Amino acid sequence: MTYVSKEQIDRAKQMDLLTYLQYYEPQELVRFSGNVYTTRSHDSLKISNGKWCWWSRNIGGRSALDYLIKVRGMTLPEAVIQIDGQAAISPPVLSRTPEPTEPKKLLLPDKNENNDRVIAYLAGRGIHRNLIDYCVRTGRLYESRNYHNAVFVGFDRQGVPKYATLRGTTNRRYMGEANGSDKYFSFSIPAQQESCKLHLFESAIDLLSYSTLELLSGRSWRYENCLSLAGIYKPREVVEESTLPAALIQYLKDFPQINEIALHLDNDIPGRLAAKAIQTVLPTTYTVVDEPPKRGKDMNDYLKITLGLQRPQDIERL
Repeated sequence: MTYVSKEQIDRAKQMDLLTYLQYYEPQELVRFSGNVYTTRSHDSLKISNGKWCWWSRNIGGRSALDYLIKVRGMTLPEAVIQIDGQAAISPPVLSRTPEPTEPKKLLLPDKNENNDRVIAYLAGRGIHRNLIDYCVRTGRLYESRNYHNAVFVGFDRQGVPKYATLRGTTNRRYMGEANGSDKYFSFSIPAQQESCKLHLFESAIDLLSYSTLELLSGRSWRYENCLSLAGIYKPREVVEESTLPAALIQYLKDFPQINEIALHLDNDIPGRLAAKAIQTVLPTTYTVVDEPPKRGKDMNDYLKITLGLQRPQDIERL
């Protein structure tokens, strides 16, 4: 079980939800009116006067810690680490009534002197060393200095870093984003030559797992485009009213030749709902195929089962 100290819990309790979203998940924050805010994922969740209330579920609270536990479904240690880990990257100036801020520049964690822990972590999850080396060489992956997290970087078409997702290697339940991340430019590996097909995944590790399976099958793992959605995509309750994930919108704009999309989202309820929504909302000019993992919850589960690293019944839910 993950351990967090009383000091970490006390620090996490001090951060209100509006401050947390402004600094660490600005893409999730939407101004409703005046000083009242809501979130993109939950229209009925309102934030004002240092408090928040999710009216459709009749739950509320004051702190970001309450939100991560009650709305996101995290355990107390997971929520504390989420807040404490983000604050360690870029501590915000806490305020009772923080003013809206301008879009922030991406603040990448400092690089460690080597990538040994990240390489060992990904290799332990079955990712082929060729893919790891490619990502390190192209700046898509490195190990952070302070926490030894795996940092997956996304770029715009000019090669400028715009996004970074963090994955714990020592505390493997930790997941987060670097301050200033723009979800429109998530982690991706473009095709080596122009390709009309795009493969879509929930996470960078799922993307690398699929590419590993392609490599092991003797196929070129850079023959087609691959894109991570930077986490779980949550459609609206009325599927037809959903908008496409930001990363997908930008990628289709940057690569207009794409006309076929393969969905490799998770085999759980959120993954299946997301796949249905994307299929529903995408214009009919695109050919969309749903190809979830054949076994396990996600593509990394399927890779580990295929390699014999885990039995299906023992797959770790990370």
